[in-house]
This record gives sequence, C-alpha cells and structure tokens, in this order.
Amino acid sequence: MGLSISEQGTCLNKIQETKYESQDVLGLIAGEGRLPFLVAAGAKQAGLKVICVGLAETADRKLADEVDVFYRAAIARPGGWIRRLRKHHVSRTIMVGRVSKGRLFTPWRIVQYLPDWRAFRIYYWRLRGKNTQPDSLLCAVADELASGGIVLENSIMYCKEHLATAGIMTGTQVRASVEGDIEFGWQIVKKLGELDIGQAVAVKEKEIVAVEAIEGTAAMIERAGRLCRSGGWTLIKVSKPQQDMRFDVPCVGPDTIRSLAKNRGKCLVVEAEKTIIIDKPETIKLANQLGITILGR
Repeated sequence: MGLSISEQGTCLNKIQETKYESQDVLGLIAGEGRLPFLVAAGAKQAGLKVICVGLAETADRKLADEVDVFYRAAIARPGGWIRRLRKHHVSRTIMVGRVSKGRLFTPWRIVQYLPDWRAFRIYYWRLRGKNTQPDSLLCAVADELASGGIVLENSIMYCKEHLATAGIMTGTQVRASVEGDIEFGWQIVKKLGELDIGQAVAVKEKEIVAVEAIEGTAAMIERAGRLCRSGGWTLIKVSKPQQDMRFDVPCVGPDTIRSLAKNRGKCLVVEAEKTIIIDKPETIKLANQLGITILGR
C-alpha cells in the first residue's frame, strides 16, 4: 500500500535530517582578524560544512560569505553559542580570532555584556579558587562548552600551511649583532609567556625596548618605534612554554610587517611550527619588499 502525501513528506524530512546529521560539520567561534577566514577556507577545502558563531561586533561581516551558516552572538553569552552550534548538530568546534582583552576592564561591563548563566558558571564556579589569567579563563570556557556537547579542537588543524617554518623565510639574512639580540631576548620572552604577561618583546643591543602586555603586539610595536628612534630593533614573538593549541596561538601577518617597517624594526623572529603567519606568501613577499627579515626558530 502506498504512502499518503503527508506521510511521504514526513519520511522525506526524516531522510534529509539523517543525511544532514551524518555530514561532517565543524563549528567556528570567530573573533576579529583574518585567522577565522583561513580556518574556514581550510575546513571547506577538507569537505566540511562550517557553522560560524561570530562574537559580537568583533567578527568581520564578510566572514558570513565564507561559511555555510553564520550567526552573530554576544561575547558574554556562551549559552547562545552552544544553542546555535547544536542546532546544526555541531560537536567539534574551533575558536580563533582576536577579542581585545581590554574589553574585560570596560566600565559597567556586567550591564554592557549581560552575561548568561553559563558565563556566571565560568566566572563563579569553574574559576573559583583559580587565577583569572587569560589561559585559565579560556580553559574554563572550553570546559563549559564541553559540558554543552561542544568540544574545542586544535585551532591550527585546518591552516597548517600558514605555520612558520624553521630558518630564514625571506631573502635577507640575520646580522651577527641581531643573532646576539635573539639569543638574549628568546629566554626572556619565554619567561613572560610562562607568567602569562605577553608573548612578544622588542630588543636592540641586548636591551629590552618594549614588552607586550594587554595592549597586544601591534600597540607594542608602535611603542618600540617611539622608544627606539634609531631603529634596527628586533621583534621576537613566541608561543607560551605550555601552549594550548586550542586557543591564543601567536599570529603575525602583513599588518605586522607594515608596522615594523613604519617603526624602524628590521627583524621578526617567530617560533617555528607554533606561529601562524597570516596569508603567508603575501607576508613573506611584503617583508622582502620592505627589507624585513623573518626568521623561524
């Protein structure tokens, strides 16, 4: 006996739902910058359907054109992230892109961001008795997402071609005096990372010109340029000693190179295999044009 039209429609919906559930789907929680675009492109190339939650006003509007589904969600409402992702049967998610740490210290931030109950659980339960450094907070966010069925994945797994490699990546070589600065600054910036202060320093003649803190690398480069007007300084940017590759992976890109040149820096040193070079071919080409050396260590 045949099925009625309504029964046929019900069966068709069930077939489509089953097919949809079996698809490879990746969630993307996106902040500011180019990195979410690189992750989305890599995931799509791997044949994945990308469901993106853009965090408030930080995520670029153009990202909506590069993913399959795009939502805008409040920074302090992780419950909303989970609901939107689970609506599309997402269980694996990558979280990338900048969210200014300065937002944590805005006046009336509780009123401004209207945190949901999951945000309160993160701050007043998961972080209870712990420090509130960025890594501790991000780990608590990851744990809260996991409790809602969303597991954070390694953030670089779909953009590994943009990782820094070991050795000189540009045509210009490192001078002997700069090698001494690199040796001097490397251990210092690693210690800063261990203390969760920052991940970059500016060095010249074995003197620390500037240290990255909450303002970020871009502002630190400008400060180094003001403090070292003679130029010729080196920027060293590394991962933390126990870097969690799910979040806060160090990134540099074309904007970094332009700012270095503008502020009279001459060398960029990054940690090989643990630093993302945004739009890597373009960044290296630009560095060659502007006389900036890029070294992976």
